[in-house]
Formats: sequence, structure tokens, C-alpha cells
Amino acid sequence: MKRVLLLLCNGVEIYEAAAFYDVLGWSGTYGLKQVCVVTVGLQKEVQGTFGIKVIPDKIISEINVDDFYALAILGGFEAYGFYEQAYSEPVANLIRQFDGLQKPIASICVGALPLAHSGILKGRQATTYHLDEGLRRKQLASFGVHVLDQPIVRDRNVITSTSPATAMEVAFELLARITSKENSDQMGQKMGFKA
Repeated sequence: MKRVLLLLCNGVEIYEAAAFYDVLGWSGTYGLKQVCVVTVGLQKEVQGTFGIKVIPDKIISEINVDDFYALAILGGFEAYGFYEQAYSEPVANLIRQFDGLQKPIASICVGALPLAHSGILKGRQATTYHLDEGLRRKQLASFGVHVLDQPIVRDRNVITSTSPATAMEVAFELLARITSKENSDQMGQKMGFKA
């Protein structure tokens, strides 16, 4: 069974978490290849966007990167404390470890910013949230990233995307990368997203 680590920081956007959790969960139950999602946070309870509370399976200090096949990083809202945790050294170290082993890393929306903050995207191509007069894209570029105006950008082992609207597509792509396109397509059909 392939295990995927789903990072939850304060201010996390729950829809983005649900996209990964649901798509990968369907594969764990009905897929050609089994997948297990493990959630991780910096503390025992994460305060998500709009006040939802989530209890992660693990605390980041308990994680051994060798136990996981991929990392999924979600976006979140600054007003709810997202960047305070997303830009922390424990998160940056976790990201660097996954990238150093060339394991798949998928992010949605401003989830690209902690990737860039960790240093792994310097000189690479990526994208992030595209609205609000390009504020987040300017921030991404300030980390030395080549920002592309595309909904989803792939650069080696890393997937970045523009907004919550891309969440399901990114989740299916991550599933295809860690299992197979056939498995991902089958889950898309079973979930009613693909003909």
C-alpha cells in the first residue's frame, strides 16, 4: 500500500484537503492499487479556514519521510494563520526531505508558496493563486521561481496549481503518478468526474 502524507497547517482550505483525501481514499477502497492518506500537522489540532477544526493523524515531528510515497500540500488563508505555520522550519524541512528523495509533491493554490519558501522551487517552474492582482504570483517569483500563467504546472516531481478549482484535477494527477493512469481514470469514472 502506498502512503501519502497530507500536510495540514492552520488556515488550511478544507475543500483542497477533501479533494486529496477523497480521491486517494477512493483508490484505497476501490482502486487497482491501494493508497492510504495520513494527515499531519504541527500540533494536535489544526484550526482550518472559516473556523473548522481538524485533528491530524500525526504530528510533524513523528514523521519519517521514508514511510511515505508522496506529499500533498494545501493552500490556506493568511487571515487564519496559514503562512505562520506554512513558512515554519519544520514544514520547510519536511518539503526538502521529500524533494531530496525526488518523491512526488503536489500542491494546490498558495500551497506552492511554502514549497518556494523551502527553497526547492528556486530556478524551477511553478504557479500559484492567480487572482488579487497577481499578489501571490509576485510572492512566488520573489523566491526565484519562474512563474507560469497556467492552471497546473509540472516541474519534475512537483505539481503546482492556481486555485481551489484545480483541486480535483491535481488530486487525480497525483493518484496517476503514484499508482497508474489506468487506476486514476477508473477512480474518476467511479466518482463521476470522467466519462
